Amino acid sequence: MNLTPKQKKILDISLIALGVIVVVLNFVTRCSGKGNCGESIAEEEEYISINHLISNDMSDCETTRKLDRYVDNFLKRWEIKGGSLAIMKGGNLVYAKGYGWADEEDTLKTGPGHIFRVASLSKLITATAIMKMAEDSLLSLDDKVFGEDGILNEEQFSHYRDKRVPKITVEHLLRHKGGFATYRGDPLFCTREIMIWEKLDTVPDMDRVIEFTLSQRLGFTPGTSSKYSNAGYLILTKIIEKLSGMSYEEYCQKNILYPSGCYDMHMARNLYEDKYPNEVRYYETHDAEPIPAYNNSGDTLYRRYGGNNIEGLLGAGGWVASPSEFVIFASHIDGDSTTPDILSQESIRKMVTCVGGELPIGWSRAAIGSEWKRTGTLAGTSAIIKKQKDGTIWMFVTNTSSWKGSKFPRYIETMVRRASTGIEFPDQNLLEFIQ
Repeated sequence: MNLTPKQKKILDISLIALGVIVVVLNFVTRCSGKGNCGESIAEEEEYISINHLISNDMSDCETTRKLDRYVDNFLKRWEIKGGSLAIMKGGNLVYAKGYGWADEEDTLKTGPGHIFRVASLSKLITATAIMKMAEDSLLSLDDKVFGEDGILNEEQFSHYRDKRVPKITVEHLLRHKGGFATYRGDPLFCTREIMIWEKLDTVPDMDRVIEFTLSQRLGFTPGTSSKYSNAGYLILTKIIEKLSGMSYEEYCQKNILYPSGCYDMHMARNLYEDKYPNEVRYYETHDAEPIPAYNNSGDTLYRRYGGNNIEGLLGAGGWVASPSEFVIFASHIDGDSTTPDILSQESIRKMVTCVGGELPIGWSRAAIGSEWKRTGTLAGTSAIIKKQKDGTIWMFVTNTSSWKGSKFPRYIETMVRRASTGIEFPDQNLLEFIQ
């Protein structure tokens, strides 16, 4: 759709107005039913996400044509409906652009302000929240999680099958060293099966999923090995809620996202009809087939919309965000002086220091003096964020699955590296719109 300059101006104004409305409504929703709503509403109204202030044409220039062609060809080759790329250099958001379709059925093109499910990139948010709580003395990374002296010492979490469970510490969960096995599948993606096995009439909530996880034997003694665990990050979600007295989403927004200048990051929803106003539509491979609904209703649905319980992923994989805001967030935990960090240098070094082959905290691969990256995949989503050795931070995300599954972010990484080689990015800082 080609817009006249006047039409573009009207659209930009409308998006800004929408951003203000969304923020205000979000604030009102958070406050409803609480007695403490007298906090400065005027201050909250000033929170306007950059998602509602930027557009593709702001990053459209002759020097990036090669990159655009690379991305367009990549999307066509892999049958990806849409994608989005954001790049930060020296603390400046120099590039933010959407490609392809945000919603093909509605003929809506992808823009830099569209938000996507970011899958396991969510773990970086959860890990940052835990490190923040440690800095605020709400917990220690050495704290035990379960058992009489554990953080989660409630009766409902005391019926663990494996006697080694009380050995699990907060840091074990952060580094995927908790010992959790997947003998009966990943509990976060077995909602329907848990309902059948446990004879449940309702969808298990976070607490019930944790109980189910504890009813299984561990795969190894906590701290002695590593095995990627979504369940571990769900337990971290529960820890955040218990120690903060807030919902997980609220704590993360108030304590790490808003202070980073990120105001349009939220918990994902299961169904298309419940998506956020500026959220993309999700797609799968052309040969994808419906599966039984996660809620054991008897319906058959696609994984992207109702086959998996996306709302149940929470801190393990439940956030939606734009690449623009996510790279902004990452720039506040990267240890570089160009952007003020929301964590101490000690905490940031701790997250990327790995001893004896252990995994980093939050990141999927990181080391001091090396590149840092975090990947994530879900039905309808592939995402990767990377901090390069030169300090550049970039993120690319799609709204379509690939048959490569969890390996697909590697192909995205290769594409972005080749596409950006020799590119002269605009001499600009899109963050000036919110500063």
